[in-house]
Amino acid sequence: MLSLSVVIFLAIAAVIFAFWWQSDKIKRLTVAYARRYCRHRGLQLLDQTTVLRGIWLSRDEDGFLAVGRRYQFEFSTTGEHRYSGGISVLGTKLVAVKTEAYAIPAD
Repeated sequence: MLSLSVVIFLAIAAVIFAFWWQSDKIKRLTVAYARRYCRHRGLQLLDQTTVLRGIWLSRDEDGFLAVGRRYQFEFSTTGEHRYSGGISVLGTKLVAVKTEAYAIPAD
């Protein structure tokens, strides 16, 4: 028979694993969002990755509690200069994409 402490430990381990699994899925989703954003604007997504910069709890449109995350990515217009951008998601839904001002090269 399992003791209560073992059951609690297993429940906590399952919650941590599920959170990690979901976070990995959302990170891959934000990379796809950043890639699509850059492609539509003629930008180069550098390093092909995003970095988690913030996490919080918030309510979604339906009033349910969801985990919000803010990711940072870097992009370039010509390959010479790096610019910073940010992606905010609530759950798996894209909330906002923001970038710093960047130079548009003359053709």
